[in-house]
Amino acid sequence: MKLKLFKTFWGFEGGPDDAAPLVRAAGFDGIEAPVPGGETARERFAAAIDETQLDFIAEITTAGSYVPERSATPADHLRDFEDKIVWGKPLKPRFFNVMAGCDAWSVATQVDFFARAVDIAAKHDVTCSFETHRGRSFFNPWITRDVVRAVPALRLTCDFSHWVSVCERLLESEWDTLLELAPHAHHLHGRVGYPQGPQVPHPAAPEYADCLLSHQRMWEAMWTAQIENGYTTTTMTPEFGPDGYLHTLPFTNAPVADLWEINTWMGQTERRHLAAFLVQRADASMAHVA
Repeated sequence: MKLKLFKTFWGFEGGPDDAAPLVRAAGFDGIEAPVPGGETARERFAAAIDETQLDFIAEITTAGSYVPERSATPADHLRDFEDKIVWGKPLKPRFFNVMAGCDAWSVATQVDFFARAVDIAAKHDVTCSFETHRGRSFFNPWITRDVVRAVPALRLTCDFSHWVSVCERLLESEWDTLLELAPHAHHLHGRVGYPQGPQVPHPAAPEYADCLLSHQRMWEAMWTAQIENGYTTTTMTPEFGPDGYLHTLPFTNAPVADLWEINTWMGQTERRHLAAFLVQRADASMAHVA
């Protein structure tokens, strides 16, 4: 199985032309970004993607930005979801990564909403992967499990850093739930959380080694399920970002680390990690046959 790495556009102020040299220098394969809302901006964005030949994951947030508008109804979210599929489909993304729904809805509302969302994606013949994200429907492992049980066609973008923060613990205690969800894993967001927050200051720091290893164990479980489901390529977006996620020094607000350096480190580390993981699987398989 091959790993394709994507540069997040979260906190990036340039366009695909500006991102392309960074993507290639880091050994990444493409970008993950929202499709611009305006028609002229979309056309420029599409032309830039085509010219740079970057692989593209289109990002959708329904009824708001990363945090949904609390007054928006499920119908509002669904209309926004479909509108953004229509905007993005002509750009031929690999798939849509979707932050959808609201954490405050009842389980019954969540199930109905995602059943309808899956139908909309099928109607437009696109692949949609729904992200585990605070503030959104899949803000914790258990609601995600319950909705997936009711809507088994769901595919998930697994950003476990959110769950570590929400649960205030590393997720080894929830391993049964993670394994139940693993067959639905489609895409990974490579950010490392810790029990008091969704983003460690730097994943290479030895004081956060246990957090990195915990996330890597979870990613291995998702890779295992993907291999069993016939995936020949897995995708990851290293997604360390700004907006209160990046630690800063008091009074000066100076960042404690460089975001692109962190995301580059994360991507290169996970290339090596996946390669080692695949070798271990092959060795274990040979030992079992012997």
